[in-house]
Amino acid sequence: MNTQPQTAPSRLLAVHDIEVIYDGAILGVAGVSLHVDQGGIVALLGANGAGKSTTLKAISGLVQADRAQISRGHIQFLGEDTAGIAPNVLARRGIVHVLEGRHVFAHLTVEENLRSGGFLRRPSRQTLEQELERIYAWFPRLKVKRRTAAGLTSGGEQQMLAIGRALMTQPTLVLLDEPSMGLAPIIVEEIFDIVAELNHKEGMSFLVAEQNINVALRHAHYAYILENGHVVSEGAAQDLAAREDLQHFYLGGQVS
Repeated sequence: MNTQPQTAPSRLLAVHDIEVIYDGAILGVAGVSLHVDQGGIVALLGANGAGKSTTLKAISGLVQADRAQISRGHIQFLGEDTAGIAPNVLARRGIVHVLEGRHVFAHLTVEENLRSGGFLRRPSRQTLEQELERIYAWFPRLKVKRRTAAGLTSGGEQQMLAIGRALMTQPTLVLLDEPSMGLAPIIVEEIFDIVAELNHKEGMSFLVAEQNINVALRHAHYAYILENGHVVSEGAAQDLAAREDLQHFYLGGQVS
């Protein structure tokens, strides 16, 4: 019998009681606290307008581009306060944000899009080629379409491309905003299965904002429920999945 104590997971991200204000007057989120441990998949659930995207943008620093600011609380990544750190610097430190809406460079090829993600760390040519092959191994659809203009690929392929480009930065924490939006259920399952495999085999950590409660809770370890900019519930994903009231009260009865 193994009597050795279990090693506690290290805290990767800690969000403490943040409040985000838009244009100096409009409250985006209020008093949001959450954490992501190293090697964890955490789901941030809630209906449209609950504050999920605002929370992710606060973490990545992109909230500044929306004329908003964190007016209260603080965010720590690997134990360091992120206040005032530019988004590109946070990305080099390991936080990469895949925005809602599958943002790709439509006129560039799939491979050119991927290479643009790799340039953040200024790798050698050999390293860049190795990273490309790693992404193609995870997303074989992208390898087939590597010479195709990104704007001519399907919605699912564009979502895979957006994630693949983010992975080219060699992140520690990936923020995924509504990865299932507008996609067929079979593609959604494929994407979440890849996320789970990246987590399991490479130890990559994810914070996923989702409206699709069922698919998110099947793959996450822990989850937070947002409503009107507030965290109204949290817990182990399997425990929350067993609560039928969440679908009705917090997510408008949405099912996958």
